[in-house]
Parts: sequence; C-alpha cells; structure tokens
Amino acid sequence: MGGSSAVPPVVRPSIFDGEVGVVAAVSTRNGGVSPQPLGMNLSYQVGDHPENVRRNREVFFGSLGIRTDDLAIPGQVHGTTVRPVDAPGSYPECDGLITAARGVFLCVSIADCVPILLLDPSLPVVAALHAGWRGTVARIAEVAVRAMQREFGVEPGRLRAYLGPAAGSCCYLVGEEVASRFAAPFVHRGEAGAFVDLKGANHRQLLELGVPAGRMEISPFCTMSESAQFHSFRRDGVRSGRMIAVIGLI
Repeated sequence: MGGSSAVPPVVRPSIFDGEVGVVAAVSTRNGGVSPQPLGMNLSYQVGDHPENVRRNREVFFGSLGIRTDDLAIPGQVHGTTVRPVDAPGSYPECDGLITAARGVFLCVSIADCVPILLLDPSLPVVAALHAGWRGTVARIAEVAVRAMQREFGVEPGRLRAYLGPAAGSCCYLVGEEVASRFAAPFVHRGEAGAFVDLKGANHRQLLELGVPAGRMEISPFCTMSESAQFHSFRRDGVRSGRMIAVIGLI
C-alpha cells in the first residue's frame, strides 16, 4: 500500500451507499488551513492554533452538510467504554458512541488506530468506535454491538460496518508483548519484527458477532504509508495532526 493510491480529500465509505438519511466520512490531511505538516488537522490536542482547528472543522464538516454544534465527540482513552448518547457534546473517557437520534453526528479522532462506523439501517442506529491495539485486544467492537443490541434492539445480521483508514499490516510494527495478544492470523513477522493487522482483527470480531462479510467494507488505505493523504502518529510523532471519522443520521 504505497503512496500511489488516489485518495479524495474526504473518504466516503461505499458500504453505506444507497442508505437514505445517513452521513459518513473520514477526513484526510488535505485541504486545511493549519501550517504544514498539520494541514487539515481536526484536533485541539496537538498544539495547533485553536482558530485553525475551528476553521478546519468548519471546512470538513461543512462539506458534509454538518454543523459543528451537532458533533458528539468522545474523550478517547484507548479503552472499551461505549456510551449511548442522544445529544451533541463532549463525552469524557470513552472510545465509542452509539445513537438513534437524528442530527447527532458521532466522531472519533484517528491517526493510525482503526475507526469503525456501524449502521443498522432498519431502525436506524449508528455507532462510531476508536480501536487501537488495546481496544482491539479488549474487543471494543463486541462491546459496541452488545450495547447496540441492549439499548436499541439491533441485530448483528442487519448491521453494515466500515473499518476506515488506519495503520496497515504492512507498517504496524509492535513488540512481542503486543503481538502475543493477537491471534496468529493477524500477526506476521519480518526482519524488523512483528506486524499486526488491526483492521483484520476487528473484521474477524465483527464476523464472529454475526455481521455478514458482504455488509462490511475494509478501507485499503494505510495511514502510515500514505503520507501525502493521512496523518500518522507512528510516522510523525508530535508533528502529527488528527483526522476524524464521522457518522450520523439526518
């Protein structure tokens, strides 16, 4: 997954195409007003000037027809807390949000971890999850689906799922203490060490929960290797901005 892929300024999941009343997208690093290398940085937590972040958010969300006042944003801590919400706002210490409320747009901030967007179009209900290696090992996808079942009567077989741009198995190098927590199919070893397939591991969890393979989309984009299009904390460290994945009902 080199730098030759054509990535639009906004990545739109095709798995939700044809579903009326749903907006879903992932930002890239392109099109923002922040000084490079931040570009289209959407986080207030990386040292960017707040006015730049505000303007970037207005550009990105405005392109989707979303008001920034209608965002629901989790305070991510690499855990498995998933909260049902019915209003915009900030939700501390959680890594996933679910809602059946229209006009509430669920966000997760990303720069290598896997954004997972879920939709049960029959109800409808949506979810946005942040799955790094810790969240993946602790099965945040399962926590979210169980919460959607409990709170809203979602059936996994009706779900559509999108696993967005993230560090790919080509680049996600980890130590043995992390690699040992993943099933063998999601770890491969090279001269540099062990590489983990975060997207593949989350995809398997969703399959095990009963989400049909044909109702899931795995983004081919690697945030680490696609340096022209995506922010990557592992690649750029403190110089990295953040992207946002968003889903909501209109």
